Amino acid sequence: MTKNPIVNALAGLLYIALVASLLFYVPPYIHIENSVLIPIVMLSLFVFSAASMGYIFLYQPLKLFLEGQKKESVSLFIQTLIIFAVSTAVFVSVGLYLIVHR
Repeated sequence: MTKNPIVNALAGLLYIALVASLLFYVPPYIHIENSVLIPIVMLSLFVFSAASMGYIFLYQPLKLFLEGQKKESVSLFIQTLIIFAVSTAVFVSVGLYLIVHR
C-alpha cells in the first residue's frame, strides 16, 4: 500500500469498520431464509478480507524485502502492526466507554 505505517494501519481499521458496519446494519433489510447462500457469502467475505488485509499490511514490506531492504521491510511491518493494535485498542475503548456511559 504505502510506506507510511499510519496510513496502512488506519486503512486496515477503516476496512474492518466498514465491513462490520455493513454486517450490523444491512441484515434487517435482507430477508434470506436458511440457505446455502449464507455460508457462500461469509466464506467469500473471509477470503476477500484476508486478501485485502494482506495487501494493506504486506505489499510494501514484501516489496522492500525483495528489493534487499530487509531492515526497512521488517520495520515497516512491525510499525504497521503496532499502530494497528494501538488504534484498534483506542477504537474499542472509546466504543465501550460510549456504550457504558449512555
